[in-house]
Amino acid sequence: MKLLRRLLFWLVVMPVVLFLLLQSYFLVQIYWWVDHNPTSTSFMRHQLSLLQEKNPRAHLQHKWVPYQRISNHLKRAVIASEDDTFVDHEGVDWEAMQKAYEKNQKKGKVVSGGSTITQQLAKNLFLSGQRSYLRKGQELIITYMLEFCMDKERILEIYLNVVEWGVGVFGAEAASQHYYGISAAALSPLQAARLAVMLPKPRYFDKNTGSAYLQRRSELILKRMNNAELP
Repeated sequence: MKLLRRLLFWLVVMPVVLFLLLQSYFLVQIYWWVDHNPTSTSFMRHQLSLLQEKNPRAHLQHKWVPYQRISNHLKRAVIASEDDTFVDHEGVDWEAMQKAYEKNQKKGKVVSGGSTITQQLAKNLFLSGQRSYLRKGQELIITYMLEFCMDKERILEIYLNVVEWGVGVFGAEAASQHYYGISAAALSPLQAARLAVMLPKPRYFDKNTGSAYLQRRSELILKRMNNAELP
């Protein structure tokens, strides 16, 4: 009987305790970031380590700018391209996730996540780039923490400042300087549309800025931007 209790403790109680401690850690971090800006993310640190394996002197291009100093064109373009129901949903677009699930079932592996901007931020802040349903579950928990603790404007502000936009390029300001030599506040509608379209494959488009797909998709997003609602 004593052996059984010990076994239950290690197999059931301890995993639950560790799980709750991990979620508490995430929640405390998120509360801190309500009014403090993240200086880096899990994804940024991972990418930097990969770059430094090839070049020990490698560093990231990243500069935080407040929400007001990011072009509204970029905000609208990113919402139009990545998450057109951003201001309305509570963190998760379940219809998009269902479509992604069906696509994954057909492919026999995880190829699409149907992620909202909040979900992408959750992943960038804390998680790895590995695709799995276990990681997706953790992503959902963090997503609802973000939505509970922050308003939509703050979520979008952090996202635009930490998202990857090229090889070692993170955030709207660094991306604007990297691709156009201007500040994030000065982006034109077309420049903003092109940056938004790059987000799903930023490292690829960093090396293929003349992509025909990039041009076509940018023109489509440009037409949709006026309908994108800002928080």
